[in-house]
Amino acid sequence: TTPQYKLDVKGTIRATEVLVQDISQFTPDFVFEKEYLLPSLSEVNNFITINKHLANIPSASEVKKNGISLIDMQLKLLQKVEELTLYVIEQQKEIDLLKKNQK
Repeated sequence: TTPQYKLDVKGTIRATEVLVQDISQFTPDFVFEKEYLLPSLSEVNNFITINKHLANIPSASEVKKNGISLIDMQLKLLQKVEELTLYVIEQQKEIDLLKKNQK
């Protein structure tokens, strides 16, 4: 009844596609740069143990209080997927080395 944005919807929205353009955020490909400091898995574990959520991802209480930007969350989740890919690659290198040393 009192919209605050150009499009305010009270209820569910259904779409076959949503295209977001001209965003100021950048994709998190910086994760693949040599300068990027990928946290160790023990650092990730310590953060989760203390905070009960992933670093740079809002907690459930933050989302409940402030809501969530879908584009921000998509970019943060993409960063986490890219980081996970780097962890898996490192683990595979270790597995390959262990296999080679067993022979």
